Amino acid sequence: MTANTGTLYVVATPIGNLEDLSYRARRVLGEVDVIACEDTRHTRHLLTHYGITTPLVSYHEHNEVPRAAELVQRLRRGEDVALVSDAGTPAVSDPGYRLIRGAGAAGVPIVPIPGPSAVMAALTASGLPPDRFVFVGFLPRKSGERRRALEEIATVPWTLVLFEAPHRISAVLHDVREVFGDRQIALARELTKKFEDVFRGRVSEALTHLRIHVPRGEFTIVVEGAAIDRKEGKADAPARMRALLAGGTAPTAAVADLMRTAGLSRREAYRLMLEIQGKR
Repeated sequence: MTANTGTLYVVATPIGNLEDLSYRARRVLGEVDVIACEDTRHTRHLLTHYGITTPLVSYHEHNEVPRAAELVQRLRRGEDVALVSDAGTPAVSDPGYRLIRGAGAAGVPIVPIPGPSAVMAALTASGLPPDRFVFVGFLPRKSGERRRALEEIATVPWTLVLFEAPHRISAVLHDVREVFGDRQIALARELTKKFEDVFRGRVSEALTHLRIHVPRGEFTIVVEGAAIDRKEGKADAPARMRALLAGGTAPTAAVADLMRTAGLSRREAYRLMLEIQGKR
């Protein structure tokens, strides 16, 4: 790092309520040479609210590679840059990673300015264990790919946090129920805004809730982790699998159940299911 190198500030901005911008974030946004943001119109609204006139430059998924290189050069010349996203903390399911990585490789100081986070807001309001959690972000859009992604984390015993758009939320929850079973869940939407809402219940109850209340706004989904019951053990797994299949449980749901209750890996549970169905 040279003496005239600038600093990259990674600044968390409000996820809805403009009052959530911290004093430190407000000061930094007013002092840097330029602010890199996803949507200049959106960020300009925030800056106007606080009387900040710092120049803006767009930085989004479609121009991230060349713009990150440009901004690193500006940092190397001694300019200070603030990175923001449309809402919350940059680089968390938003652009920013390339710029942060490039700045680090160039020896530029990187200073995080913490603040609003949809992940933490939903987690703390969910009523589910917050001591250990896994942030999953957005799942794949196609159901088959989405289910495979869910199967990979079906046995994780920690609380899971996901993001989803309103037009896919019901389809995602159907896949969650199919792979995970009917776990406890919290659906948080419009966090910190006027119509903030957090639904708590089981996945099946959430699906019913969404049929009555049309999904609007981005969702943060908090899902109960897998409850591994070691008492049942692997020795009882064949009997449980037979009972589940005989009772009409879908094969994928039966596999997920054995992963959760007997501690089987997905491969072990799937192989057992095929053996019982006479397919091996």
